[in-house]
Amino acid sequence: MPGKNFELRTTPDETAVIADAEVDSLAQRLARRLLETSPGPEPDDPAPALALLHVLENLQRAAERLQREAAVSAARAGAGYPQLGAACGMSRQGARRRWPGLFHHSDENPTEHPMISTTPSRAFDVLLVEDDMADAMLIEEALAERGARNLVQVTDGVAALEHLRAPGNSRPDLIVLDLNMPRMNGRELLKVLKNDEDLHTIPVVVLTTSTAPDDVTGAYSSHANAYVTKPVNLQEFERAVQSIDAFYLDTATRPRP
Repeated sequence: MPGKNFELRTTPDETAVIADAEVDSLAQRLARRLLETSPGPEPDDPAPALALLHVLENLQRAAERLQREAAVSAARAGAGYPQLGAACGMSRQGARRRWPGLFHHSDENPTEHPMISTTPSRAFDVLLVEDDMADAMLIEEALAERGARNLVQVTDGVAALEHLRAPGNSRPDLIVLDLNMPRMNGRELLKVLKNDEDLHTIPVVVLTTSTAPDDVTGAYSSHANAYVTKPVNLQEFERAVQSIDAFYLDTATRPRP
């Protein structure tokens, strides 16, 4: 596949030195242009340094926009997250966090397809009720790869209810719920949600490490929409999360708020 391998004539350190010099030269020129209509600065006048800071801030924003465009172009040309990360001196996971939603799915192989026309018209809202920060990060990354997702994470049932009932907060399209949490656990929260006239129609998927039959039966008895056990394998974990996302946010018809 084209674009998978590339070689630079410089080392990363040499490239950094060249880039620093070129950006400094450009920023100094732009700063002087901004100050051309001002009187000559006094020796202790902060105006030149402030103008330079202003220019550098805008150059940084411009670079971030251009990086995103370059990442999209590279993805469309056949590069995956490992190659995007390598080009920027970061890991595959780092590239996924910086540029989410470039591909339909997370498999790092030639079957990746760039996200071009499948991004929804608005970002879906997902409420993640999960107290394990490592699992929360994995879930967020897996969801982000499939398109625009507004994910709010809370660490227990009490915080989830506070978020859901707070005026002005968006109603989530999906709630992903762990079972074992402090204060109010997932079992207790599920019962509250499904008995609440305003909240009971929101799809709730239990995503937990528990395979206990009592937990499975209890969740469905409390009207959970699905019960999914967290796989141990990282790739299987990502696929499980993306399967939930694909069905409830892309395939299933959701009730209107």
